[in-house]
Amino acid sequence: MILRILALILLASPAIAQPVFVRDSVLTLRNDSDDFGGFSGLHVFENGLDFVAITDRGNLLNGVFQRVDGSIAGVSYAPLLPILDTKGMPLDSNNTDAEGLAIAPNGSLIISFESNNRVMRHVSQTSASEFLPKHVDFNNLQTNSGLEALAVDTNGTIYALPERSGDLDRPFPVYRFRNNRWDTILEVPRRPPFLMVGADVLDGKLYVLERHLAGIAGFSTRIRRFTIGEALFDEQTLFTSRSGQFDNLEGISVWRDPMGQIRATVISDDNFNFFQRSQIVEFVLRN
Repeated sequence: MILRILALILLASPAIAQPVFVRDSVLTLRNDSDDFGGFSGLHVFENGLDFVAITDRGNLLNGVFQRVDGSIAGVSYAPLLPILDTKGMPLDSNNTDAEGLAIAPNGSLIISFESNNRVMRHVSQTSASEFLPKHVDFNNLQTNSGLEALAVDTNGTIYALPERSGDLDRPFPVYRFRNNRWDTILEVPRRPPFLMVGADVLDGKLYVLERHLAGIAGFSTRIRRFTIGEALFDEQTLFTSRSGQFDNLEGISVWRDPMGQIRATVISDDNFNFFQRSQIVEFVLRN
């Protein structure tokens, strides 16, 4: 009898709404330059209009969104700028594969690279870079699966995550840089078949963008978030796309618009293939 009463109470209780990202706008970036494409990192500034993206050929793209009622209706952008090395020269050879981008509270650019796995800091887009100290793991990350995702919080703490963890049941390590040293206290549970491609931090929560290639069916995308504490907790899956719904989404910027809504703006890496697209997809969080 008691169990029956409890069951009736549970059925009568209102369902707790789970937050989800809902697609708000989609557009495609186009340019005739051979180096235009391969976008793997993105930052949208607080005004929701200005943005900067990085390419895996070692370039920066600055642009401005046009919005109508908050949604992206168009975009304009400047010519590509080269990312500079520590001597102030454009990156070359296997040093160009920029994957993660974040803007620190002081305005400096933090960029992570795979192939030659490292994290670099630029005072401005036209300044020479400086190396952050390397974690001992960086030299042993899997080929073409290195430091793919990058985020910075309001305290200037940097979070870098590799694309692969090494095993399907092994969590993704979070390399956290603070007080001029890396630690690996935090980790993101791996939920196959998705791999890590992007990250951002907003209001003490880590958002991660993940990608899966299902053969000819195309790419699928997932966005999860975690509360940051002594560990990452309160895991929530906010969005999962069907295969082929979008292109190869790799970079994510999470921000709050003038209405107080949380938006996630995501950019795709077309791998410089004619059959892929450089997409911008924007989501709004609904509770």
